[in-house]
Amino acid sequence: MKTGKVWFITGASRGLGRAFTEAALGAGDRVVAVARNIDPLDDLAALYPQALVRFSLDVSDRAAVFDGARRAFDAFGQLDVVVNNAGGLLYGMVEEATEEQIRAHLDVNFFGAVWVAQAVLPYLRAQGCGRILQVTSMGSTGGMATVGFYGAGKVALDSLSEALAMEVDGLGIKVTIVEMGGYATGLFTAGMTMTEPIAAYGALRTELEEMWGEETGPDPSTAAPVILELAALPNPPRRLIIGSRSYDQVLELDRTRAGLYQEWEHLSRMAPG
Repeated sequence: MKTGKVWFITGASRGLGRAFTEAALGAGDRVVAVARNIDPLDDLAALYPQALVRFSLDVSDRAAVFDGARRAFDAFGQLDVVVNNAGGLLYGMVEEATEEQIRAHLDVNFFGAVWVAQAVLPYLRAQGCGRILQVTSMGSTGGMATVGFYGAGKVALDSLSEALAMEVDGLGIKVTIVEMGGYATGLFTAGMTMTEPIAAYGALRTELEEMWGEETGPDPSTAAPVILELAALPNPPRRLIIGSRSYDQVLELDRTRAGLYQEWEHLSRMAPG
């Protein structure tokens, strides 16, 4: 009888999703891998013909997601670890983004993750166990110019995931908010939609691009061992920052934010609420 975990990973064809898929298969687990374009998974399908099931899925299509969850469960008869990873980047200033761009972005980055969670929960509840890993970002702790909509989607998913974790904890289901650091995922290339620049923001845009530089971050494969260990924990954390440098950056940001609160404490305390 086949043992090991069954993973359901969205956005599995590139970046972190691809790295997590490879790591799970390498550990002897089985994976249902979905993405809009699954052609990049051809090599893994050849290496793991019995352990990998893949099919095309657009997570912004709620009906398709529910059908996909059923196909995923039917593939191996169980779902142990669901990785809500699919996403993209809308790059540009808030004023520049069109309604179509904003809605399309949130349809994938926020609503897509909601549909996946809703679709898999009946199977996890019936099993009485399961993990949902909600891939957000260390940037979901605050907004940043040019990536405000990306951060907004992640903050929304972060907050919703806290609620979800409380709701399903008594059902044997564990939810972890996975706050990813900066990795070379292709988010700023293949996964990016750009707004039409407005000249008034040119100086700020140039300043930010110079600040960020050309560094792409470490390979996504370096994050995969953390995900495997997280999935194996009997009592996983509610949230986890992935990346040593990102961990330090988040702590520093928290200290800075706490200092700002304290600076204006006298104004806050003028109101009794």
